[in-house]
Amino acid sequence: MKPTKYPEKTNLHLRNLHRFGYNFEKLTQNCPELGEFVFVNTHKIKTIDFSDPAAIKTLNKALLISDYDIHNWDIPENFLCPPIPGRADYIHYLADLLATTNNGVIPQGETVMGLDIGIGANCIYPILGNSIYGWSFVGTDINENAIQNCKKIIEQNPKLIEAISLQQQVNPRFIFKNIIEPEDKFTFTICNPPFHSSQEEATKSTARKVNNLTPNAPKTTTPVLNFGGHNAELWCEGGELGFIKQMIYESAKYPMQCLWFTTLVSKQSNLSTIYKTLNNVAAIHKTIDMAQGQKNSRIVAWTFMTETQQKAWKF
Repeated sequence: MKPTKYPEKTNLHLRNLHRFGYNFEKLTQNCPELGEFVFVNTHKIKTIDFSDPAAIKTLNKALLISDYDIHNWDIPENFLCPPIPGRADYIHYLADLLATTNNGVIPQGETVMGLDIGIGANCIYPILGNSIYGWSFVGTDINENAIQNCKKIIEQNPKLIEAISLQQQVNPRFIFKNIIEPEDKFTFTICNPPFHSSQEEATKSTARKVNNLTPNAPKTTTPVLNFGGHNAELWCEGGELGFIKQMIYESAKYPMQCLWFTTLVSKQSNLSTIYKTLNNVAAIHKTIDMAQGQKNSRIVAWTFMTETQQKAWKF
């Protein structure tokens, strides 16, 4: 039987392992439990139901085993189950950003230290950053259950034990305060901020997404989230813009302790206010366009260091 030819996903980063889609033969071989979710669609291509939360989670398990050597990964019910190709793209674009002040060479190894703001229960950015480039991470979250699940993932995958440490943010009003200590130096921060400004807005948005994924099914206003999401992962007061503005103003208090502060920005309409806020704190900033699944997104990165200081940074 001829192997399935998977179309190239040209919107993904050139180094992204998932540019050629999901090889379900290989994935089910490495993770047999995925087999119960795989079927052949009308185009004669193997796939899964991307509106089914159990299928999405099992696909993630299979990808982590097959491509990232992570053999024990799980998340509790109702926590965000991240689409791995998009998360891997953030890591690859971040690597390119770090290379700009390192003579074009991507810095690798444990001395590259990232700070993941809102690690969630899935621990995905530290897992990918460590698996792909050998980076170390501190992961923070306001949710104790999320931190405890990350701890379990780390303990069950010994190669992560020395690479990832965790710290709960005990005061939800702050982002970096209580986390960045005077002696800390971070190469970068990484963040997928809460997108919505209320529970109601989050539910409506998810209903639209699920209805788009299953156009022939009856419309729903109370959807089951295919990628899940705990309240703090999906919304906060002020939404994405409020969270990022807070992050920018706090970052200005640690100008020499982090080379690049970065965050995903989903809503393009938020960019002008974000740029204005960055100019208010005299930050040098750049925007990296990227695709996240079906939608366009971007990373906004900023630093308080001059070009000379950036190049003097020790990786």
